[in-house]
Amino acid sequence: MNKLRYFLLILPFLAESRGDSKPQNWKLIWEDQFNGPELDTTKWTKIPPNKADWGRHMSSDPACFALKNGHLYLRGINNPDTLKDPRPFLTGGVYTKGKFAFQYGRIEIRAKLECAQGAWPAMWMLAEHDKYGKYPRNGEIDIMEHLNYDSIIYQTTHSWYTLELKQKENPPHHGTAALNIKDFNTFGLEWYPDKLVFTVNGKETFRYPRVKNVDPSQWPYDQPFYVLIDQQLGGNWVGKVDPAQLPVQMIVDWVRVYQ
Repeated sequence: MNKLRYFLLILPFLAESRGDSKPQNWKLIWEDQFNGPELDTTKWTKIPPNKADWGRHMSSDPACFALKNGHLYLRGINNPDTLKDPRPFLTGGVYTKGKFAFQYGRIEIRAKLECAQGAWPAMWMLAEHDKYGKYPRNGEIDIMEHLNYDSIIYQTTHSWYTLELKQKENPPHHGTAALNIKDFNTFGLEWYPDKLVFTVNGKETFRYPRVKNVDPSQWPYDQPFYVLIDQQLGGNWVGKVDPAQLPVQMIVDWVRVYQ
């Protein structure tokens, strides 16, 4: 990307971040309203299993996914066939890796979160490329994480700066937000060259700024990120899963990205 094109891209974000312009006139650049009979595989891929706490139970099993009435259902279930797959639970998640990523803008996801002991639904973002090296050097943006039956959600940033250098308070790297867990809610992020602004139902709930005179790993958020949405189960943070409370699901109404 040449310098002129890059400057024209970030100019609106720089203006608003300085506070010397009116609110951004966002333009929709990407969306999915889940109105089709099947998952749109030009936009999404089912997340495969991995060794991380959140990904141990990820599966492409059709029982973990459904599309109906304009909603995407991502489910955590008891594994019906442990001879075929020894894992006790299976979970559904989707991501846009390799299909869509963006740098700076606004993302909103409207969804309803069901509750269960061990349920850990999440909406988050990871870097499309390893610009600064392997995880966590490229950062992680957690738009929403919910645990068990909590009436709050967590909104967090992770990076080499917060995880390896232990700089979690300069600036604070996470916040919480209250919500009515029985309703659909809209979880959002506004991403600028100098700050991340987290929102719930259109209201700011947490802000992570770029700060000066610290290790440069504090701000890896200058590159394209892709989107992950998944109904996770179990792990050190959320605790053990109660099989009697399954299935549990996250019901996604739509995803929209603006710039």
